[in-house]
Amino acid sequence: MSSRTETIENLNRCFDDLEALLDGLSEADWGVQSLCPDWTVRGVVEHLVGVEHVLSGWIPTEDDDKPPFEKMEALTAKVKPMSNDELADETKRILATRRSDLAGTTDEEFTRASMTPVGPGTYHRFMDVRVFDFWVHQRDMTGPLGRTTEDSGPAAETALDEVHGSIGYIVGKRIGLPDGMSIAIHVTGPVERDIYAAVDGRAAKVDQLDSPSVELTTDTLTFIQLACGRIDPQGVIDAGKISWSGDDEWGEKAARNLRFTM
Repeated sequence: MSSRTETIENLNRCFDDLEALLDGLSEADWGVQSLCPDWTVRGVVEHLVGVEHVLSGWIPTEDDDKPPFEKMEALTAKVKPMSNDELADETKRILATRRSDLAGTTDEEFTRASMTPVGPGTYHRFMDVRVFDFWVHQRDMTGPLGRTTEDSGPAAETALDEVHGSIGYIVGKRIGLPDGMSIAIHVTGPVERDIYAAVDGRAAKVDQLDSPSVELTTDTLTFIQLACGRIDPQGVIDAGKISWSGDDEWGEKAARNLRFTM
């Protein structure tokens, strides 16, 4: 896990990226369908800023302390009649509050036990999940808008960490790799990483494999977007953005079944 300072820097980078995108949106851009089926670009922005509004001023005090998500309903009602420009201004105002909140946290507050979107953890864990959420949602918007993104760097590493940490579930439950088999996923960049999992009674992440049953090769963005259910596996298979070797049947199944969240 990154340090408190690194996580805050990552979030601030994500905030910067969102604000830069907002500054370049035309009126038509706000209505473009994002990679999230239920949301336009505006819907994604409302979601991101809504969660940050909920988190504003909140630090967990008990192990099962949850953010005040009731604030989301009030903000939704507030921004619904806003123009796109007004929503952009409100987003920047809330992000400024969050920047100030994060800068004022202590190491002790960051290590406090907290409920997170992925179960019990710490406030620090929650903030790393926020980096993942922002990184993925930014690309939910930029892809359909035809905008390029910088997919390397610490925030990208954190986003990849979230998928890497769930590889046992992906291999065991989504791909369904049989007992005794193993898989190596070679992420070629911009963030380069080899991810390994083996099934020995249950699927689990391992540090190394000498002779994996299946090997997948793909780039960082394709891998994360497949894992998040954002893109059609057939499309990236046809485009040559993901390939496999070893057991052909399970290689294809793996390429088609990486999704663990949406």
